[in-house]
Amino acid sequence: MGRIHQLKARAAGRRPRTQTYVLRLFTTGSTPRSTRALRNLREICDSGIKGEYRLEVVDICQEPGRASEANIIAAPTLVKYQPPPTCRVIGDLSDRDKVMTTLNLAVVLK
Repeated sequence: MGRIHQLKARAAGRRPRTQTYVLRLFTTGSTPRSTRALRNLREICDSGIKGEYRLEVVDICQEPGRASEANIIAAPTLVKYQPPPTCRVIGDLSDRDKVMTTLNLAVVLK
């Protein structure tokens, strides 16, 4: 029984390992919707998973091939690659609750 207690005590002292969110936001230049989507996404991430995410912004006007590879048909579109499952949110990301639920961030914040 002493050994089990020691293992639990050591495990309790460790900080839980966090997963890095890998996000890619496909935009159409600096249009108002794309700018709003980026601002909203940064606010959501900074309040919920600060320091635990990698964000890449892809301007599909500059890199149309990347949009084709990812099967992007509308912009702005956010794609979450990690942690699984992969999911997408289309629009300016102003519906914070919907974005957090889709990205499974509501669980992280609890």
